[in-house]
Amino acid sequence: MAATHPFLRGGFRPFFFGAGTWAIIAIALWLCELGGEIALPSAFAGVAWHRHEMLFGFVGAAVSGFLLTAIPNWTGRLPIAGKPLLSLFGMWALARLAVLFSSLLGLWPAAILDVGLFVSLALLAAREVIASNNRNVPVVGLVFVFGLADAADYLGQAGVIDGDLGWRCAIALVIVMISLIGGRIIPSFTRNWMAKRGIKSGLPSQPQSLDLLVIASTALALLFWIAFPDRKAAGGMLVLAAAAQVLRLSRWGGHRTFADPLVAILHVGYAWIPIGLALLGASVAGMDLPQSAGVHAMTAGAMTTMILAVMSRASLGHTGRNLTASPATVAAYVCVTVGALVRVAASFGIGPYPIMLDVAGAFWGAALLLFLIVYRPILWSPRVGEAR
Repeated sequence: MAATHPFLRGGFRPFFFGAGTWAIIAIALWLCELGGEIALPSAFAGVAWHRHEMLFGFVGAAVSGFLLTAIPNWTGRLPIAGKPLLSLFGMWALARLAVLFSSLLGLWPAAILDVGLFVSLALLAAREVIASNNRNVPVVGLVFVFGLADAADYLGQAGVIDGDLGWRCAIALVIVMISLIGGRIIPSFTRNWMAKRGIKSGLPSQPQSLDLLVIASTALALLFWIAFPDRKAAGGMLVLAAAAQVLRLSRWGGHRTFADPLVAILHVGYAWIPIGLALLGASVAGMDLPQSAGVHAMTAGAMTTMILAVMSRASLGHTGRNLTASPATVAAYVCVTVGALVRVAASFGIGPYPIMLDVAGAFWGAALLLFLIVYRPILWSPRVGEAR
């Protein structure tokens, strides 16, 4: 491990760096395409490319980095590092270029690289988790199905199946992942933070039967939305799932954590899940609301905020640094929140739509740029006390 460059000593390093870098590039390209300034050389239409690269490019990189970093903690086995890690990261990076230039290269090179990454990750993770008899097989399964959702998006683009199936599945899977993993780490980190400050009452507990019921109801509602996106029953189920998520979140005491941005932002990010579910559910149920509001509350809101929260905390913790949010980190959290709010507002027709999209994209991109400014040196440097 010591002979390996620091950048390749842990999965979070290249994939978190890649997630931040690609997010900025992709949102800039999308806004330029939307404004008619450029034409993307992709076989995916503009909106479809934006959707695909946000979900399977940006979010996919963050999921990959999290999984590769979590596996050693779950199993006690050595992390994937060095050349094997570089190979996985290379597949992800080449897939981004292959998707971008797919009008020239065709869809299949991109699909093989893109889907192949998630299948490879799931198989590697399954080997480690099963060998250690670890409980996180469901998480590994979700990553594998995420790869199948990626494949469905390519098949939709090729006209083989419904073109909306892949991205709907991807959104549902990531929300379930956040519900499952967030339901472990948010109350745990909150409880630890409160205990260190001598707070003894109202400490959040670890997942219980109610938490499992909330996750199950959310997964079922999203599955029904995937299968029957226009049924009012699906809308009602999404609204009920949103109410259950509010109840779950209220038990974690997030309002008591705002003295520590690294903890508070986890609660803010998770709060976007019930907001998104409620907006999407109300729209599907027949209310005069745009579905894009709910979709962007879950993507620009929940997903991006949780990704920033986990990337910043993990980058500090896994490199031996103090778990303290710098002013620039706090500014990144503010920017991503403002960006999500403006994007949802744009869906409701508040303000001139093109300008609102530019503003939302600028704040969203600024959040990721601030992350790179602060954490790029950390991700490329050795752990504190570790040899170069």
